[in-house]
Amino acid sequence: MAKKFKIGLLPRVLIAIALGIVLGNVLPEAVVRCFVTFNGVFGNFLSFLIPLIIVGLVTPAIAGIGNGAGKLLLITAVIAYADTVFSGLFSYATSASVFPSLISAGAAQQLSAEQELQPFFTIAIPPIMDVMSALVLAFTLGLGMSFFDSSTLKRGADEFKEIIAKAIEVALVPLLPLYIMGIFMAMAFTGQAWRVIQVFIAIIGVIFAMHIVLLVAQYCIAGAVARRNPFKALATMLPAYFTALGTSSSAATIPVTLNQVKKNGVSEPVADFVVPLCATIHLSGSILKITACAVAFMLMRGMPIEFGQFFGFILMLAVMMVAAPGVPGGAIMAALGVLQTFFGFGPEEQALMIALYISIDSFGTACNVTGDGAIALVMERIANHAGSNPQPPAHDHD
Repeated sequence: MAKKFKIGLLPRVLIAIALGIVLGNVLPEAVVRCFVTFNGVFGNFLSFLIPLIIVGLVTPAIAGIGNGAGKLLLITAVIAYADTVFSGLFSYATSASVFPSLISAGAAQQLSAEQELQPFFTIAIPPIMDVMSALVLAFTLGLGMSFFDSSTLKRGADEFKEIIAKAIEVALVPLLPLYIMGIFMAMAFTGQAWRVIQVFIAIIGVIFAMHIVLLVAQYCIAGAVARRNPFKALATMLPAYFTALGTSSSAATIPVTLNQVKKNGVSEPVADFVVPLCATIHLSGSILKITACAVAFMLMRGMPIEFGQFFGFILMLAVMMVAAPGVPGGAIMAALGVLQTFFGFGPEEQALMIALYISIDSFGTACNVTGDGAIALVMERIANHAGSNPQPPAHDHD
């Protein structure tokens, strides 16, 4: 029996953008409004799911981290979180400096709050709680399960996570290309699409350059701590980088990452402990992309990009990244609630964020897994100093 051909999410998103631009220039207004109507309903459904995504993904992730291998797990988690925050701050500083010259003043009108094409009808689907309530609930439940070691609640949280993951896999991800096509169709109909595409191309180039600079910085710091040549260590990790670039999967890259980390002189117990754990909690490349995209879209909307607001956003987003692996498009899905809370991003901005994020997803994954090697070098030094022999953590991986 022949293997069924399957088109990946990235090609589907790119095809959707192209079709939306083409069809928006040739279809009559009534047909385009049908897609705008679908987008309105789907956008409300997405808003309804965001609090559930937060509770479903974050709760078991927080509970699981509390069940780790003691002191070295805590140190690894702190280093991963600190590096993720550093990546977000680096992304903000670079984006805030570079993007204003790339995004012209006219682009601020391209994502106007009011759609020029109105849907035929709308269906209200109000969320059962707001985003901040969902965040507080997730942390309260997760920390409580970890502290009391409640197996019954943990099993329930894991099953709820499976329901949410299935909802993302079966409902959100398959319909996202159609939703994105509808957005670009409406933009093309009103003459906005080309300006947005130009901004996309400029943003992608800058983000790729930031990923390279970030990896060099990570290995320079790790090399100083571990007393290794940073550029030689980074070169050793290139097979893991290119594997992740091709697969867009942290899970598929773990065997290669482990092999290259050990070639860098990291002992087997430390490598087997750090690499799978960091595949779960260390997403420096992902937060870099999300922060840069948020800056770009706020500039396009003519909104201020103040450091104080972004600092709080980055601190919260770095915590949310814990919940990202194991779900298709998990990082950007986990970030939607934070984007809504801090910047007021509605369904249209969220969909464009998803489209831009997915278009460069493999570069973010490659940056994530390669950065794991830098943390492994640091943890090898710490483990040797402490005389510890960690055991691999039991985690689900992306």
